[in-house]
Amino acid sequence: VGDVVLGTNPVSSDPDSVSAIERALYHIICTFGLQDTIPNCVLSHIDIQAKAEAMHPGSTGIWFQSLAGTVNANQTFDISIDKMMTYARQRTGKYGLYAETGQGADATNGHGEGVDMVVHEARKYGFLRALRTEMNNGKSPQDAPWVFVNNVAGFIGPEVFRSRAQLVRCCLEDIAMGKLHGLTLGLDICSTLHMDISLDDLDWCITEIMPANPAYLMSLPTKNDPMLSYLTTAFQDHVRIRDQFGYKVNDAMWDFFKKIEIIGDDNKPSTHFGDPIWVYYQYCKAKNDTRSHDEIYTEGHACLARIRSRGVSVAEGFGDQTWNLNPTLAAQVRSLYEDAKVSLWSDMPQRFVTTIPAAKPIATQSQDRTDYIYHPESGEALGEDAINTLTQIREHWQKRPDIQIIVSDGLNAKAIMDDGHLDAFLNPLVQALQTTGVTVSQDTIVITHGRVRAGYACGELLFGNPDDTAPKGIIHIIGERPGSGHHNFSAYITVSPGDQWAQKGRVDHDISRVVSGISDTALRPEIAVRDVVKIVLGLFGS
Repeated sequence: VGDVVLGTNPVSSDPDSVSAIERALYHIICTFGLQDTIPNCVLSHIDIQAKAEAMHPGSTGIWFQSLAGTVNANQTFDISIDKMMTYARQRTGKYGLYAETGQGADATNGHGEGVDMVVHEARKYGFLRALRTEMNNGKSPQDAPWVFVNNVAGFIGPEVFRSRAQLVRCCLEDIAMGKLHGLTLGLDICSTLHMDISLDDLDWCITEIMPANPAYLMSLPTKNDPMLSYLTTAFQDHVRIRDQFGYKVNDAMWDFFKKIEIIGDDNKPSTHFGDPIWVYYQYCKAKNDTRSHDEIYTEGHACLARIRSRGVSVAEGFGDQTWNLNPTLAAQVRSLYEDAKVSLWSDMPQRFVTTIPAAKPIATQSQDRTDYIYHPESGEALGEDAINTLTQIREHWQKRPDIQIIVSDGLNAKAIMDDGHLDAFLNPLVQALQTTGVTVSQDTIVITHGRVRAGYACGELLFGNPDDTAPKGIIHIIGERPGSGHHNFSAYITVSPGDQWAQKGRVDHDISRVVSGISDTALRPEIAVRDVVKIVLGLFGS
C-alpha cells in the first residue's frame, strides 16, 4: 500500500475532471513531501492524461494505459504502436509508464485471432519492454523512468476464469512471464462478482500466490471496489501478508508511516493505526493549518460521514487482529457482495419496459440470463426480431436524428429500474440535448440482455450509410456491474459518420466516451446529464 503509485480511476473521461483529480493527488503527495517517493496517477486514457498535463504542466505523475496483445485489440483501446512510442519519448522525468494487462482481454474484445490468451499476455509484456527501451534511450539505470505493469487477473469475468484455482494459475503464469521479461510486475488479485469466487476464496488465492513474490499488489480500503464493482485486495490484506510472509513496504514509505506516527519506533502499529482522521490531521499540520486537534477531528468525522452516505466504504479501526476489518465494516462488505449476486441475476420485466417513454423493446441473442452472464458474445449480437424492429424505426424516419438513445439492463437491471435513476436521467437528458439543437430520436430502444456492443450494432443498423459523412451518435444507458450498493448505470456516448457506421465492427470502444457511476446516491443524474451533454457537443464539434 503506497509503495508504487497513489492512483484512482476516473468517473468521467472529461479532461477538466481528470486534471482536477490529478492535481488533488499531486497536492497530497507534495504536502507530505513524497513527490520523489511515489507518483500520482489517474487511470484515464493516455490521450486524456496528456491533455491534463498540457493544461497544467507538471501536475500529472506516471502515465497509465491498458495494453493488449495485437494491433487490432489495441485499436479497441484507441492506441497503436506509433502512438505509444510517441508518448514514451515524452516521458523524460522520473515517472514513466504504468501499464495494465490481463489474460483474456484480447479474446473478449473479439481479437483473439486463434491465439492462446497466455501468449497474448506475453506479447503485452514484450510491448511494454519495447516502450521501456524507448524511454530509457541510453540512460543509466538510476536515471531511467519508472515503468511497471499491473496484471489485472480476474477482472474480465467468468468467460475467462470460473474458479479460484484458475485465478491462481493465471497469476503464477503472469508473475513468471513478467519476471522473464525483466519487468516490475504486480498483481490485482481480483474477481468480478459474476465469477464463482467468494470473499473467502480471494483470501485463499492471495495466500497461494504470495510465495511467488509479485512486486506489489493493488489495494483498496476494502475488498469491494465501490466504482468498478469487483473484488480485489484490501488494505488489511497487506497487513496480513507482511505478518505471514515477512514482506515489507519500501523503506521510504515505511519511514513516512513512522513519521506520521501510525507505525511506532518499534516498527509495530501505533495507537493511531487504522485511524484515517489521524492521517488527515497530519496532512493539515503539514499545510501549516493552525486549527486545534479537536477542530480538525470534527471536520474529519463530518467528511467520513459524507463519504459513507454516498456508499463508499472507508476502513477505520480493525477487528481482533490488525489485518481484520472492524466487524461492522466486514458485515457491510458481505452485504454488498450478497446484493451484487441478487442484482446480477435480476431480470428487467416487461411491465417496467412499458413505463419508459416511447420504448421500443428488443432483445439480443442471449437465450436467458445464464447464457447472457456466461457467454458475453450472445449479449453483443442482436436477435432477428430486434433487427426487424430497428429496420422499421429507420424506415419511418423522415430525417435521421443526430442521436439515438438506447437503454440496456447490462449486468444490473436494478440500476435502470430503481426510483430516481433512469426516470431522473432520461427526460432531462433529451430536453437538454434538444435545447442545444441536437435532434433526438422519438423512440427509445430498450434492450433485454444487452451489452455495450449491442448498442454499436443498433447504431450500424440505424445510421449506417456508405454515402453519408455526417456525424450521428448513440447514447447507451446501461446497468453497470453490481457490487457498490449504488446500483449505478453508465452512459456510453458514441458519435461517428454514417459511412463508418456502415462498416460492421468499425465503431467500437476506442471512439466511445463514458460517464459512469450514475445513481441517486453516487453521480447524481442531474450532474451526469450535464456531463453527457458536454461530451456530446464536443464529439459533434460544437
